[in-house]
Amino acid sequence: MTTSTTHDTLQYTGLTLPAEHRTLSPYTGFTREHWEAAADGMVANAWRWASPRGGRLDLPGRSSRSGVRSDGLEGYARTFLAAAFRVAGAGGADPHNWVDRYASGVVAGTENAGADDPESWPIIRDFDVFGQPMVESASVAIGLRLTRPWLWDQLNEIQQEKIEHWLRGSLRSLPAPNNWYLFPYTVAGFLESVGRGDAETARIRRRGLDLLESWYQGEGWYTDGDRGGIDYYIGWALHLYPVLDAVMSARESGNAPEPIAGIYGDRLSEHLETFSHFFAPNGAPIYMGRSMTYRFAAASAVGLGAAADVSPLTPGASRRIMSGTLRCFLDQGALNEHGLLSLGWFGEHEASLQPYSGPASPYWASKAFSALLAPADHPLWTATEEPMPTELQDHVVAVPSAGFLLQSTVADGVARMHNHGTDPLREESGEAAAAPDPLYARWSYSSHTGPTARHNQPDNDLAVIWRERRGSRVRARSLGAASYGDWGWAASWHKPIFGGGASSAVPGLRVDSIVVARGAYELRIHQVAGCPIGATVESTGWAVAGPQLETDLRSVLLPLAGWKQLDEVAAPTGTAHVASARVPRLRAATEPDSTQVFVALAALTHDDGAVSDAAEIIRDLRIAEDSVVFGWAGDTQDTVVSLDPVAVTRTAGGAA
Repeated sequence: MTTSTTHDTLQYTGLTLPAEHRTLSPYTGFTREHWEAAADGMVANAWRWASPRGGRLDLPGRSSRSGVRSDGLEGYARTFLAAAFRVAGAGGADPHNWVDRYASGVVAGTENAGADDPESWPIIRDFDVFGQPMVESASVAIGLRLTRPWLWDQLNEIQQEKIEHWLRGSLRSLPAPNNWYLFPYTVAGFLESVGRGDAETARIRRRGLDLLESWYQGEGWYTDGDRGGIDYYIGWALHLYPVLDAVMSARESGNAPEPIAGIYGDRLSEHLETFSHFFAPNGAPIYMGRSMTYRFAAASAVGLGAAADVSPLTPGASRRIMSGTLRCFLDQGALNEHGLLSLGWFGEHEASLQPYSGPASPYWASKAFSALLAPADHPLWTATEEPMPTELQDHVVAVPSAGFLLQSTVADGVARMHNHGTDPLREESGEAAAAPDPLYARWSYSSHTGPTARHNQPDNDLAVIWRERRGSRVRARSLGAASYGDWGWAASWHKPIFGGGASSAVPGLRVDSIVVARGAYELRIHQVAGCPIGATVESTGWAVAGPQLETDLRSVLLPLAGWKQLDEVAAPTGTAHVASARVPRLRAATEPDSTQVFVALAALTHDDGAVSDAAEIIRDLRIAEDSVVFGWAGDTQDTVVSLDPVAVTRTAGGAA
């Protein structure tokens, strides 16, 4: 958290930034100088933990599953990204001598790669055999490519050959079946850029782009692999690597990006049309998906889109989003007592981590500094900040290709995402043996809340409870999404899974779910069919701080049809936003071998906008055999939710 503010500087733990510039940046006070200072300070703090020759940056903290040597390489590679963006963006100006330090490190790391000493890097192997070095090879390649005139070109032939030999391990090893295929693609791009391309690099480049094409869903959105998750990896990996490759090619040739880059630039532009709604006015991104400890990397697609001149956003709005996100994490204490990015979200937070998370993992946040590739006279830095989409007006925006419905409200500054399309299961993964992942299995996520941790009461969930086992959504199957100005809907169905084993699923049991959103409110409809004898159903709302903590957020969950009991359950482990949480819960018995419809009104909003009587928001709710009909209070039209097939329309209805 900010420790002090003076007329001259902003002080964070181990980090000093210039004074705010509220004329140029009325929303955040941050300018290009703040971004340069942030990059310099974060890199400098990390270098305090460098090995003698700089081959590894062994940051303090829990080790990842890949081990200490791989973690040290990660510290080098990910901070190299920040330093390279900073130096290249300044045309080679290097006031802190980063180039010499990273030159020494890359030589030391590759001189005897695979050796057990304080400097040497692990060799690159298949993804399932301690494969993390393949991830880091892409960052090393980007750093070398961006700083080529001042680093690579100054090395001797033997040093270059040893670096190439290490990097080629990425081309010859098996990537994980997702965005990892863009790591060797990026390495091959660097090798070709320095005259070391061949049939192998050409094949790797083609393979990466062919796979990327197969993952494209439309509207600027990809899946992260064959039916992989849809999350922030779409922006900070699947868009970033091909567009950054084009930007680097253009810098090297002095020309505009080549035609193939036009495809990826266009897709990034379309992506930003909806992705820009993932950021709240307080700078926080919606919390969902894995690797959230990368924090402000979430804004890397916004900054790179502006730097590549492909963004649909104005330069002022782009800087507003990315600076707001950077400042949000600095203000909320993302730096630990050493001035290092901690393993967590605002601070330390175990549930934000994955087994592959090590002490230097948060430094993938360095990708946000790709914005510095826009020179100082670029409109990204010279234009006055403008409002971001979520603070202009209330929005309901559908992303059918991802199965998302985005909902934001100006009065409370909350951005929400209703998830009816993404889960972490790959095409080859079996559903029955999987467990629901809180980062993907929840129905809704927001900028102001996080999912509750495993073994706590799940928030924003619909579960069938049978024989003391919880049947939850593991795989999401989208049924559509659409938006119409101030309202919209999304729908999906799932087969409840009761854990691993032969009896993990009940034949014929199915849940169809629809959310209809308007303003801060959500009508949640669940049609449950084929329940076994003795089953009950349970639905939960947003997880917010309990009464023992000061908060102005309120979670509303009101029963409208089918539900019989309302209570509130503790989530003692809390979320990424609060130390402990409370979750509203609805419960009801089921009728075996029948189809039942359950309807509730939910909201995440401030106290002054919340309601205790659903009639203030919803009128004339009627449930027919295959539909739910209702009206929004004050609106003369009815909303008709067809359940078979799923469709949502509005017709002339009752009186306002």
